[in-house]
Amino acid sequence: MKKKCVIFYNKEKIKAIEMYHKIIDFFQKNEILILPPDDILEADFAIVIGGDGTLLRASKQIILKKDLITIAINAGNLGFLAETKLEEALDACEDFLKGNYKIEKRGILEITINSEKFYALNEIVFSNGGMGKRLTSLDLFCDIDRINRYKGDGVIIATPTGSTAYSLSAGGPILSHYLHAILITPIAPHNLTSRPIVIDSKREVRVEHVKGYDRCFIIVDGEMIRQIEEDDKIEIKYSEKTLNLFSYENRNYYSVLKEKLRWGDNLC
Repeated sequence: MKKKCVIFYNKEKIKAIEMYHKIIDFFQKNEILILPPDDILEADFAIVIGGDGTLLRASKQIILKKDLITIAINAGNLGFLAETKLEEALDACEDFLKGNYKIEKRGILEITINSEKFYALNEIVFSNGGMGKRLTSLDLFCDIDRINRYKGDGVIIATPTGSTAYSLSAGGPILSHYLHAILITPIAPHNLTSRPIVIDSKREVRVEHVKGYDRCFIIVDGEMIRQIEEDDKIEIKYSEKTLNLFSYENRNYYSVLKEKLRWGDNLC
């Protein structure tokens, strides 16, 4: 039986378009059937060609099918998540077909706003809307226990995967991607003793907007969802869904940190 693949690519990047056509040719020679993204549930694996933003957007469809393996090819700039280089892309596809790879399972956060569900690979941001706005305030609870009241520009709730994204820029720690944890990082807190905290992924986080403070918006993986309303019920927990990324056996997470973020380099 022919293997079936779904391909997502950034149609605004020339390098991504060129690689898309190369992979199409490669798969045709190897009798791989290409399906449209809407048929993701019928696919055996997925290809994403672009930057990390392309992967974040595509992940919302990819995670709909359990255990679907994704080869993420970097045609962008940093490529922290999409770490397969363009020059290695066809070799990676061939290694996948031969079974020469390992799988990295990345945790996903599920946010429920009243009855609506959304999924985040990187983070869920509660933001007052940026510079020039007044303080917003949020009460965060872990199950029934109150964590803290955060006053400032907002709060980031991130996965270990997202710990190297917005949360890192806001002063949060780097978490190894294989951990099962939820990272809470305040954004420009009014109280400087409000520091990032890591909690168990088995716990559920509840968020309440404090009345009397400036409006607050919910942003999931960079996509604006909506403004928080007064009576919204907002709950965040680890999802049973995962993003399963193709990787090589000899991949070293810490060398990726050093390469992509210049982690540990002597910059002076």
